[in-house]
Amino acid sequence: MTVTDPVTNLQTLIRCASVTPAEGGALTALADMLLPLGFKVERMTASELGTPDIENLYARLGTDGPHLMFAGHTDVVPVGDAASWSHPPFAAEIAGGKLFGRGAVDMKGGIACFAAAVARHIEKHGAPAGSISFLITGDEEGPAINGTVKLLQWAAERGERWDASVVGEPTNPDQLGDMIKIGRRGSISGFITVHGVQGHAAYPHLADNPVRSIVKLTEALLDPPFDTGTDNFQPSNLEVTTIDVGNAATNVIPAKATAAFNIRFNDTWTAETLKAEILARLDGAAADQTLRLGREPTKYDIVWSERPSQVFLTRNNALIASLSSAIENVTGRMPKLSTTGGTSDARYIKDYCPVVEFGLVGQTMHMVDERVALSDLETLTEIYETFIQRWFTNADL
Repeated sequence: MTVTDPVTNLQTLIRCASVTPAEGGALTALADMLLPLGFKVERMTASELGTPDIENLYARLGTDGPHLMFAGHTDVVPVGDAASWSHPPFAAEIAGGKLFGRGAVDMKGGIACFAAAVARHIEKHGAPAGSISFLITGDEEGPAINGTVKLLQWAAERGERWDASVVGEPTNPDQLGDMIKIGRRGSISGFITVHGVQGHAAYPHLADNPVRSIVKLTEALLDPPFDTGTDNFQPSNLEVTTIDVGNAATNVIPAKATAAFNIRFNDTWTAETLKAEILARLDGAAADQTLRLGREPTKYDIVWSERPSQVFLTRNNALIASLSSAIENVTGRMPKLSTTGGTSDARYIKDYCPVVEFGLVGQTMHMVDERVALSDLETLTEIYETFIQRWFTNADL
């Protein structure tokens, strides 16, 4: 295998049908790429009751610092209707200058390019003056319980320490060099249940319609805005994602109504202060009886998602400057430093070391005919190779 070629690397990885939670041979294929480069490769399987076991991989080249970690995942989302694909989703076929396959962009392509970049660096300069590691999970597209969180804990318990990390998620909106993610908004989900009294629609005085109250409660979550944004983050945004009563009868007042919401929040808040604000809004709306004249305050329950994601921002100059200058050197474009988008496994890595995200163009991720331009694979490899050399030069700055 020629590990210096990102196209060959990616074809090998795509041909492993590693749909979460299946390993599909992808971690084995990656190990086969890294072992000839001198990496010590270890596999760990994480388990938790009620969730599938997940295989993960940790590989390290070198024993000294500084220590650079590349993080990502080999698991992919389902292909959907395979008959709708122009090329079989796990065949890794090339057509029109593009490589087709599930995971091409999200994110086997990033892994293939970083492996090629490390191989080229070793070929030209020898092993780096420090250490490089790969922290690769098989559970990013799934519940994310037995993946990066437990792999980080496992490695840290064995004495691993990192000085910086790059996550190879597809960060570029339109073309390579557009964007580096230097942080992420936090995320909290909640589930509200309003308790009413079931009854006949013709006799509302004998019932208590919870729909009236759920309208008030969700309205309080949507207005006023939580903030106007900060220097590094867009305004916090809450979306009500469902309102349900489970009532098929038009002449029956339901006994309860439920609603779910998700808020993506900036560094104005922590998960704890934001929960307090949301509860204050709900309590205020519960006491508002304009739709339920003469009634007692609304009775509601709220259940929070088990693992809220905290907002974070990376301010590590050696990491950000090394990557930004590498991108500019290869592409001629200075990337935007962004905190937009959803969450990623960077939210776990930030507790261990400074972390940024940079990978391929994400326009076709999770789509039928997911694909990547061959030229982008070469360009990303060149960026990663340049970054590796510059980061080890600048790591102590």
